[in-house]
Amino acid sequence: MNKGLLSVDEALAVLLAGARPVAEIEELATLEASGRVLARAQRSQMDVPPMDNSAMDGYALRAADVKAPEARLRVAQRIQAGEVGAALAPGTAARIFTGAPVPQGADAIVMQEFCAADGEHVIVKKVPRPEEWIRRRGSDIRAGAEILAAGVRLRPQDTGLAASVGIAKLPVYRRVRLGLFFTGDELVMPGEPLAPGRIYNSNRFTLNGLAHGFGCAVHDYGIVPDSLEATRTVLRRAASECDLIVTSGGVSVGEADFVKPAVEAEGSLLMWRIAMKPGRPLAFGRVRAGEGREAAFIGLPGNPVSSFITFLVFVRPFLLRTQGVARVEPRTLEARADFDWSDPDPRRELLRVKWNPAGGLDLYPTQDSAVLTSTAWADGLVDNPPNHPIRKGDRVRFLPYAELLG
Repeated sequence: MNKGLLSVDEALAVLLAGARPVAEIEELATLEASGRVLARAQRSQMDVPPMDNSAMDGYALRAADVKAPEARLRVAQRIQAGEVGAALAPGTAARIFTGAPVPQGADAIVMQEFCAADGEHVIVKKVPRPEEWIRRRGSDIRAGAEILAAGVRLRPQDTGLAASVGIAKLPVYRRVRLGLFFTGDELVMPGEPLAPGRIYNSNRFTLNGLAHGFGCAVHDYGIVPDSLEATRTVLRRAASECDLIVTSGGVSVGEADFVKPAVEAEGSLLMWRIAMKPGRPLAFGRVRAGEGREAAFIGLPGNPVSSFITFLVFVRPFLLRTQGVARVEPRTLEARADFDWSDPDPRRELLRVKWNPAGGLDLYPTQDSAVLTSTAWADGLVDNPPNHPIRKGDRVRFLPYAELLG
């Protein structure tokens, strides 16, 4: 461990211990619930499928009536999806279509590719097995079974599953209200003149996009002037309107860094130096909102790459826990490094990498924390332990963006 630095795992443990999940629950139409976090487990009140049905277009029959290929059966009825046929008499078949209920007495479906129509009869060219191509009632879901666990972010397939058992509304946690502001008199917005010494505020766009991607109700307070009173004013407003406040920049101890004293004046603050590259400075605290309420506060570094990566590593799990998500750890992959990393840092490193056509990972040519291009080029991050060199062909721990951005 680097002297005076907090490990990533230690910082995460403190952060997650301080996350307070929202309590308010909304009943939302299932059609609108994708992307929201489910507050209560859901159980099916019905069997799926609700009746025995055909998995193929073909002919429903009794397997005992086809003892050899080329059996000839009278077609007694035609059953389409949504219709209910009559009981099947011995020695007969029913023309049936995918999803249609299997008539009583039938115990097999023969695909139409193995049948030939012959007037009012069908020639069955294949001996069927009992139960062939029949979906039995409840073979997918039994009535009373849990279909969705509490604390999951609902995906389109989850809402489709809920709809398939007739659930019209789902209980979801309300959206987390996330406040953003950005400090630095040097910051200007795209479209404004870029005077000498000024820079465009890329972090505003990156963090807004991340917050919206996680389904937050975003309050963007813009660029705050470098003054203690201005910073305190926006902190008080954000604390009254938000569950979590995230900032970039201004959390060091320079004369022009006012976030630290502002948060300390309006609440409490822990300042951390994290043994991670990029992203050493990080702040965590709370801001009073009146009537016994508080908003959580996370201060990120102002460097654009550091801000992006510290959001993924620290804000993401804190935000998910606040949203009521049960599992916040990203899944990792073991992948092949197609690069050498011969001069590792004493800190834990998050290296920007990209899949290549050979199925390995390429490294962005420069890992400088000011090069925002590396984050847009990459497909994810290699989580490299401290002082750990990497040689071509080594297996590394890969964090794909697909895991970190959802």
